[in-house]
Amino acid sequence: MVKMVFSDLDGTFLTPDKIITAENRNMLDVAYARGVQFVPCTGRNLSDIPSELLAHPSVSYAVCCNGSLVVNAKTGRVLQETPIEKRTVLGLYNELSSLQITFDVFADRRVYTERSRFGYIDTVELSGPTRDFIKAGRTLFDCSMEELMTQTGPVCRLNIFYHTKEDCDLVWDAVDRRAELRRSTSLPCNVEITDACAHKGAALEWLCGFLGVSTADVVAFGDNENDTTMLRAAGDGVAMENAVHACKLAADHLCASCTESGVSRYLMGRLGCLT
Repeated sequence: MVKMVFSDLDGTFLTPDKIITAENRNMLDVAYARGVQFVPCTGRNLSDIPSELLAHPSVSYAVCCNGSLVVNAKTGRVLQETPIEKRTVLGLYNELSSLQITFDVFADRRVYTERSRFGYIDTVELSGPTRDFIKAGRTLFDCSMEELMTQTGPVCRLNIFYHTKEDCDLVWDAVDRRAELRRSTSLPCNVEITDACAHKGAALEWLCGFLGVSTADVVAFGDNENDTTMLRAAGDGVAMENAVHACKLAADHLCASCTESGVSRYLMGRLGCLT
């Protein structure tokens, strides 16, 4: 029996234009009528999840920042947090600061980006809607990274955009040499960094334990490498038709693409089996 649904947003529940299709909206109504909870599970901050999704009665919880945060979607209260230690953030930044990369800090429900690095977002390979979304969500700062660390709350995750394979290799190597960190990706030009214990699969397991729901009764949807732990943790992990190869390998089933409302089409069949 399906009791909870965990779904990535970009490339999964949302179309490439960042909208919720009519079919997916209808599926939320059906889920609510059947008592099934829908949990957005995303690299985004809570403030960047579409308001119409957070307002839907089927949505009581959200997993944010790739599993670093589990929050009450209605009140914003943090239920579980797995931040990166600030000395680790500073060490990584100091090692990589000479590269032509961004070094985006997710904290205080914002994404802090150095003003001097903001222009790099215009020169990395991104779709128009993705670029617009990213730029609109950045908070620019002019102080040093050391000063920023004294001014913010816990750092939930980091994001780095790079232009070249050489810079990619340097960034990945720097992360991999720090056992306290883990990395994943959601775009060809980025790496997403969290505490080693923070990932979508761990957040799924924590929330299920918190609510007394068996992971066997969970369906999870994703399209990218940062979704693989979630698909493996769920009783039924489903990869989108547009998913990367690693995500499809981690899945139990495949569904239609995000442009074809794949989440709705798959779930309506599963929810139709409920009594």
